[in-house]
Amino acid sequence: MNYIIPFLILITIVVFIHEYGHYYFAKKCGVGITDFSIGFGREIFGWNDKSGTRWKICWIPLGGYVKFFGDRNVFSESEQQEVINKYNEEDRKKLFILKPLYQRSIIVAAGPLANFVLAILIFAIINMISGKDMTPALINEVVKDSPAFVAGMKKNDKIISIDNKKVESILQVSTFINISTSETIEFIILRNDQEISLPVKPNLVDGEDSLGNAVKKRMIGIKLSPLNNEFNKQPLGPSKAVYYSVKEVWFVTVTSLNYLGKMFTGSADTSQLGGPIRIAKITGQISEYGLIPFFSIMAYISISLGLINLFPIPMLDGGHLMFYLIEKILGRPLSQKTQEVFFRIGLFLLVSLMFFVTFNDLKDLGLF
Repeated sequence: MNYIIPFLILITIVVFIHEYGHYYFAKKCGVGITDFSIGFGREIFGWNDKSGTRWKICWIPLGGYVKFFGDRNVFSESEQQEVINKYNEEDRKKLFILKPLYQRSIIVAAGPLANFVLAILIFAIINMISGKDMTPALINEVVKDSPAFVAGMKKNDKIISIDNKKVESILQVSTFINISTSETIEFIILRNDQEISLPVKPNLVDGEDSLGNAVKKRMIGIKLSPLNNEFNKQPLGPSKAVYYSVKEVWFVTVTSLNYLGKMFTGSADTSQLGGPIRIAKITGQISEYGLIPFFSIMAYISISLGLINLFPIPMLDGGHLMFYLIEKILGRPLSQKTQEVFFRIGLFLLVSLMFFVTFNDLKDLGLF
């Protein structure tokens, strides 16, 4: 229960924000909405608002949906006339399928974008309340015969960039090293006021993260320590807080895409790809450290949800946007039969992915 309750809170908030993005812009565009659901399956409880929308919580808490008036889903309808003929002129104004292409695209894209906005807001609040670490990354020790030693790193070197990513905090060093998928990592260090480029080939070792979970780590053999053993954590003003928040969201997005690309080419560790079970486990572990770590992981999960939903896979928001792009290019929607073929492919891909990440999750729990 220590893991399940924090996970349910996190996933409910993230999914609600995603679906509310769709809902908000659908209402702005005059689209009728019959259902706003958190979760799938049988309804636990719900209520109707004054516009007739049914707000409900369902038993399977792994997603949600907004159902539009007269519509089965949000992809382009080619055989529209049969649907249109069911409604009078007033009701037709509420049909999603009759809205201009740009409005349909905005409504669909609003869900993932809402997740990015949520992440930016969370990071900004944390930056203003807790502050952002700005401690310089000074090397305190270089292990003899380690990759860093072989590359020429020395005590008191200051790391200023890793693989062209500027190091603004001592806490970023291990992150940048472990997200790198290159065989050799490029370090820029500052020594005696001179910048020196040092390529380092890390060792891949079995280890544990800060929560005790088994992970593959890239190690180069250095120990870092803040000057006078004091971390320089600075609360930021609103503008700087938002700036660094946007920067963090962009970094996580680009890094995730790069890592996924490396997975497809076989040069990244696919065992690190997790699903709901691992998310629940990590959420429960992190929630024990307080609200700020809990909301931090919520921001990262929100980014992941927004990003995954933008993939051009039918059944996801990105798949709908792909259909709209094709509709724009062709000047007409794809035929219903063609769309159904794409949706079957999308369903197969999503089910395959779910099986894969669930297997990783169970293996992580020691069940395989």
